Amino acid sequence: MGRWEPGAGGRLREAALTLYLEHGFEQTMVADIAERAGVTARTFFRHFADKREVLFDRSPELEEKSLAALEAAPATASTLELVAAALDSVADVIGQDRELARKRHTVIMANADLRERELIKLADMSAALADGLRRRGVGDTEASLATEAGSAVYRVAFQRWVDATDDLDLREAIHRSFAQLRALTAAN
Repeated sequence: MGRWEPGAGGRLREAALTLYLEHGFEQTMVADIAERAGVTARTFFRHFADKREVLFDRSPELEEKSLAALEAAPATASTLELVAAALDSVADVIGQDRELARKRHTVIMANADLRERELIKLADMSAALADGLRRRGVGDTEASLATEAGSAVYRVAFQRWVDATDDLDLREAIHRSFAQLRALTAAN
């Protein structure tokens, strides 16, 4: 979800993703990942709770950065502008490496349990952002609606970005999707 970091964690992520693409998620064992990365299984478990977390371990970082962006946004920002600011911070992390995001997405889409986990992580992020909006004084319904809309915008923008053959960046894809949402709601 960002460029590979140096060290064992980065090697493990790269090895896991390569093996998931070559053999499938279910057929890849932790021992296979550790061997490919040149470390022990014990080292793997120092970095990741299980083989799924190789794909999802950056979720706390994304939540932290998105909440910080929401809190740092101006008091005059609209509710959707607050959500857009939070999504921009997510794009700053995920949008660094489209090829990595494409590979990760391919692995997740090939496995029903991973798709479910991805949706759960997105729902958790939406709930955290809604709580952040409520702390800023946004009403319950508006906070929930705005973050759910933001989640839909993100999913559409992410798919557009990973499928793009041009130099579209994730942040721009998010901005375009928000603009389309505004146009849709203004037309009705």
